[in-house]
Amino acid sequence: MSRSLVIKVTAGTDAPERCSQAFTVASVAVSSGVAVSLWLTGESAWFALPGRAAEFSLPEAAPLPDLLDAVLAGGTVTLCTQCAARRSIGPGDVIDGVRIAGAATFVAEVMTDGARALVY
Repeated sequence: MSRSLVIKVTAGTDAPERCSQAFTVASVAVSSGVAVSLWLTGESAWFALPGRAAEFSLPEAAPLPDLLDAVLAGGTVTLCTQCAARRSIGPGDVIDGVRIAGAATFVAEVMTDGARALVY
């Protein structure tokens, strides 16, 4: 049975430490060979847009663009459908490699055998 990690990050600049922790755990898991699916929800939805991760800053934390790039390179990044709609973000607006999907996809991922889910 393969193991996977599904991480839902609900925080953005409104809770920078929680946000950074989610991206850090996701990138470390990818670099460790774990199958990772990172979900951008709530205020983290903005990081699906080009350049937005570069605007994020937290002392003593890895740069958010580097963490996001690592997850995009080795995992899956998904923007919540409703979160995107509430922010008028469409498929043509997001960074290459970011998909937009809803709750049914999230539930399917977390219910897969061997999946673990974390919410930040």
